[in-house]
Amino acid sequence: MTVLAPQLRTRIKFCGLTRPEDVDAAVAAGADALGFVLWPGSKRALDEQRLAELSERVPAFVTRVGLFVDPNLALVARAAEHLDLLQFHGDEPPGTCMAVGRPWIKALRMRDGLDLPAAAEAYRGAAALLLDAYRPGVPGGTGETFDWSRIPASLAKPVILAGGLTPDNVAEAIAAVAPFAVDVSGGIEAAPGVKDATRMAAFQRAVRRADDVRCGA
Repeated sequence: MTVLAPQLRTRIKFCGLTRPEDVDAAVAAGADALGFVLWPGSKRALDEQRLAELSERVPAFVTRVGLFVDPNLALVARAAEHLDLLQFHGDEPPGTCMAVGRPWIKALRMRDGLDLPAAAEAYRGAAALLLDAYRPGVPGGTGETFDWSRIPASLAKPVILAGGLTPDNVAEAIAAVAPFAVDVSGGIEAAPGVKDATRMAAFQRAVRRADDVRCGA
């Protein structure tokens, strides 16, 4: 059995979970983190009660992540009781991201002209930067990839790669970017908010194969 150095094992986040059976399947597939959407504009949005119910199913050592878009901080504070990590996907300034006092990551959409090193410095309190495809007016979940070569290898923050990932292209993405983690939602679904256990397992296998290649196994 190949044992990877910690920095070579790509972490996996399955996002947009809405059903108990999908939470169970994601955990069984080996997800490191599960994402729950608290933005009402999403087809995968949860209310606070549903978040509480689903978060109770998540076992120890699997990170519960809440996704917010320019939120009311009172909502964030209430939801944080059921979360381990906050993910901000809007135009939140660093002060907003830090206000609740919980670990957080900042999503950045890769629009033309984005200065990633400057953004990493501005959001230096973030545990990581999640990089996603840019489409005007859409804060995420586009199902589209972006030019991975735009990500500098020397970026000061760990990179969570998102945007159009699937079981078919995630190995290529890992080879190109060597991210700390990969984030997928639509690429493992049968329909918006309805995950496909077979695709989740296939995604996990593709990530592990890519990791084996990285370590020369």
